[in-house]
Amino acid sequence: MSTPYSASGAVPVSYARGKEDTGPRIRRIETFSTPLIGFVRVTAEDGSTGWGQVSTYNSDLTCEILHRQVAPWALGRGMDALEQVITEIPLREHKFPGTYLRRAMAGFDTAVWDWRGKAAGKPVAELLGGSAGPVRAYASSMRRDITPEDEAARLINLRDRYGFDAFKVRVGAECGQDRDEWPGRTEAIIPAIRKAMGSDAALLVDGNSGFSPVRAIEVGRMLENNGYEHFEEPCPYWELEQTAEVTRTLAIDVSGGEQDWDLQQWKRIIAMRAVDIIQPDILYVGGMARSMEVAQMGHAAGLSCTPHCANLSLVTLFTMHLLRAVPNAGRYLEFSIEGDDYYPWQRDLFLNDPYTITDGKAFVSEAPGWGVEINPEWLATSTYKCSDNT
Repeated sequence: MSTPYSASGAVPVSYARGKEDTGPRIRRIETFSTPLIGFVRVTAEDGSTGWGQVSTYNSDLTCEILHRQVAPWALGRGMDALEQVITEIPLREHKFPGTYLRRAMAGFDTAVWDWRGKAAGKPVAELLGGSAGPVRAYASSMRRDITPEDEAARLINLRDRYGFDAFKVRVGAECGQDRDEWPGRTEAIIPAIRKAMGSDAALLVDGNSGFSPVRAIEVGRMLENNGYEHFEEPCPYWELEQTAEVTRTLAIDVSGGEQDWDLQQWKRIIAMRAVDIIQPDILYVGGMARSMEVAQMGHAAGLSCTPHCANLSLVTLFTMHLLRAVPNAGRYLEFSIEGDDYYPWQRDLFLNDPYTITDGKAFVSEAPGWGVEINPEWLATSTYKCSDNT
């Protein structure tokens, strides 16, 4: 499009090119999407490019928002102005404060970080103040439709094949209001996984907003008695006081925050110490710049950061780089164990696989940017849209 418009219908103001707007300007923002996943390519005025991703699920809608409400404020700006632009967009689009805008901002943000890394010849982790290298991973199960016995069997297989020494399973029912996936499953799976994996394995569970405080504390006591170390999102995530009550009562670390995109909400979460471990999702919260800000807030409060990344799109790669850079990185990288049979849309996304697990660790390479190439054959099957500055 030749003249970008904001969602409010107003032509964006013409920004003065300040000290942040150095380097090549952004000439084009393209999206390649399906309803399940969407990639973003930014192109500078000199033709150099970077790749990013909007959040998975309803990604086609998110890409439309990117073109309407993000691209108008980004086109023509310098690549070095990313942080300023990411700060400005919520102000310019103040009538649309919700999660979709941040998910769209994340696509732009992560594409610019790839461009920056390629321009500097460095991995993004190094640009953020960290380095390439290994990241300990935990094998993260997404399933509740599985018996404790079958879950244990596949975790043992993953331990033996890839060297995982940390594992997460699901308890309760998602937003279940104290219901279980089926009666007695939670009481069965907690001791079953500990018995199967042995005393040395690090064990975690995810409640997915499933419990009231009373029930969450009951479950938490079971977890403590079985040597678990991480209880994720025990109560409805929007009920911070409920989660804070559980956190105060239990000795086990309580974690949460994956759904939270508002930085003011993050300030509240951290100030009230609603959780012991903060879990921003890079693609929900609005990209790397905002995720670093959340991590830094947590660090100032003495809280570790173990970001949420529940699939093998680019979000897990972004998280690997973040964990190599923040001073309060948590003990693990979340690593989904669900393959293409469970997430068929993950198939054939990349030319080079960035997700090799060796001895229970993923590895951030020295390759510039994100160090990954999107598969052209996948791109050819997607829905394409372009915003440009011509």
